[in-house]
Amino acid sequence: MSKLWQKKGKSPHTLVGKYTVGDDYIFDQKLMPFDIQGTKAHIKGLQKIGIFTKSELKKLLKELTNLKSKVKKDEIKVSIDDEDCHTVIENYLTKKLGKLGQKIHTGRSRNDQVLTAIRLYMKSSLDEIKKLSTKLAKEFLKYAEKYQNIPLPGYTHTQQAMLSSIGHYFCGFTESLIDDISFLDKTYSHINKNPLGSAAGFGVPLALDREFTTKELGFESTQINSLYCQNSRGKFESVYTESLVQIMLTLGRFATDLLLFTSQEFNFFKVSDSLVTGSSIMPQKRNLDGMEILRGNTSVVIENHQLIQNLVKNLMSGYNRDLQLMKKPLFESTDMVIASLQIVSLHLKGITPNKKSIKEKITKEIFSADIATEIAKKNKIPFRIAYQQALKKTQKYKPDFQQNINSKISLGAPGNLNLSYYKKLLHSK
Repeated sequence: MSKLWQKKGKSPHTLVGKYTVGDDYIFDQKLMPFDIQGTKAHIKGLQKIGIFTKSELKKLLKELTNLKSKVKKDEIKVSIDDEDCHTVIENYLTKKLGKLGQKIHTGRSRNDQVLTAIRLYMKSSLDEIKKLSTKLAKEFLKYAEKYQNIPLPGYTHTQQAMLSSIGHYFCGFTESLIDDISFLDKTYSHINKNPLGSAAGFGVPLALDREFTTKELGFESTQINSLYCQNSRGKFESVYTESLVQIMLTLGRFATDLLLFTSQEFNFFKVSDSLVTGSSIMPQKRNLDGMEILRGNTSVVIENHQLIQNLVKNLMSGYNRDLQLMKKPLFESTDMVIASLQIVSLHLKGITPNKKSIKEKITKEIFSADIATEIAKKNKIPFRIAYQQALKKTQKYKPDFQQNINSKISLGAPGNLNLSYYKKLLHSK
């Protein structure tokens, strides 16, 4: 297959071709359905200005639909010789429709072509990630309500600090995910701009109806300046991957907690056998490998976000081939976040509180702050004086876990979770 840019009788050295293409052809397999979507919108726009007749447009749209079906069935793949999915699409149409297929690139560059496809991919991925995040937030909320009266030690500096509850603990992840979903929504709105029609960054001598393609592709608005369309590449991907980082920061903290809370030293939760792996030498091992991988993937997603920023910082205005290297961290991070949301959902279903072990592990010192507050309130003395007296009373203190949880009545505390607030928020998502 010929390259879109290839001149007659001229081609680069084989090594140059392999080096510059790299793994891009592999990533473009995932991008091709979105590229087909963008191509359909583009040729509809060309028909509006007389480049195609209605009959020609109908033929092209039919073949593009057939191509998308073949891609979905894995019957057509991008090869290293193809270079990218854009080449596959044009060569496919040319093979099927001859010169008609060669006309589809009129008024378009691969630069705005890939910009459009990636933006459509990010929008689609944000939709999927939002659905999974909302589902997981609801699951955390369900468990928070179910276990709201089961005590759990709260930690600061990795030491027992004050009494919390499992409901309070799970509710924290519900609210964290709600914030993450809000970030996803803002990201979606920020990147929901159509770059198609900007060509190589400098426009074309054709009266392209860019507002038409904006509506056709479901974008909220049109990105106006053709040069900025190119310069926004990397900036938009950076905002997108930052929203992925926020989700992984939430999930990664849960993973770390669960690894500690399911260890023999803590033993706060029982774990389903379906979630653990074993050791090739130690028969007793029940390893929560899924959470360890998730913890590691959190670092990978953060690194990918930084990689995208490093790739685009200080580039000259306009398109630069360096931008190709953003596809790997972009796709990899997206896949990791989707898989991580699913694996946490699975783990939530496979853990149950070990009530007896939790109560046994709670130290009397954990009630010191509550005792100090009670002394100050009862004796009407300054809290700092009560603070000094509290430790002396701690060892003789006979805790009532439920009473202590109920006493925490400040908004958002274990005794005042305000679950209806979260239910209302998630109902609107």
